[in-house]
Amino acid sequence: MAADLTTANATLLEFERLVEEGAANTWTGELKVGVDLGTANILVSVTDAENRPVAGVSTPSRVVRDGIVVDYVGAIQTVRSMKARLEENLGVRLTKAACAIPPGISSGNTKAIGNVVEAADFRLTRIVDEPTAAASVLGIKDGAVVDVGGGTTGISILKDGEVIFTADEPTGGTHMTLVLAGFKRISTDEAELIKKDRGRESEVFPIIRPVVDKMASIVAGAVRGYEVDTIYVVGGACCFSEFAGIFEKRIGIPTVKPAAPLLVTPLGIAMNA
Repeated sequence: MAADLTTANATLLEFERLVEEGAANTWTGELKVGVDLGTANILVSVTDAENRPVAGVSTPSRVVRDGIVVDYVGAIQTVRSMKARLEENLGVRLTKAACAIPPGISSGNTKAIGNVVEAADFRLTRIVDEPTAAASVLGIKDGAVVDVGGGTTGISILKDGEVIFTADEPTGGTHMTLVLAGFKRISTDEAELIKKDRGRESEVFPIIRPVVDKMASIVAGAVRGYEVDTIYVVGGACCFSEFAGIFEKRIGIPTVKPAAPLLVTPLGIAMNA
């Protein structure tokens, strides 16, 4: 049975508003910071001691590929700049932060991600796995969390609050962009802008649907043999309105997409800081 996401959705929509409009005026206790180094976006989130969203900033990413930092100096400069923006908006100094890693990442890449956070003038408090971060926002203990990122699709199965299986496959939002660029014979930068234009979804989705079908096939294989009653899809690449329905039809398991799916994991990182 799917979890009731009413509270989680309200929290995510409030966080989305803060990312778009600015920081909260008041908060409770010590602030917690999460740094999400994504392939498509880098997002730094802030919550208060009661896990209520306080602020967040997002910027397009060109420093990470499939969970691997490919531009170390650029990543540090970007996170440091985002930290400064948040400190200016909040009027306080942010000194500590957590970060997250996708399923299946090597220890060397984990260390690199942590090093970026520390080099950006944070004291690293925790490295949390992405499914745990997402599950904490959604308030779920059982089911499968599918994080559709820019470069990969991460699958994690939870049982009684513990992650019992993880996989990470190289199919994500970047592949949607490549298919769209090839179909329209345009640059990937142009295709990325068109893909993110909600007003053009009816034009875009039929073109990139084969990528979604492939993602669903990957997830179907990963959950086979496990008792999974609900799949929760998060990540920016699952924002299309038909995405969850295709997964549910292909896999045969109820599939739920929360509000503001791009922000689920980033918010969870701060909550776990």
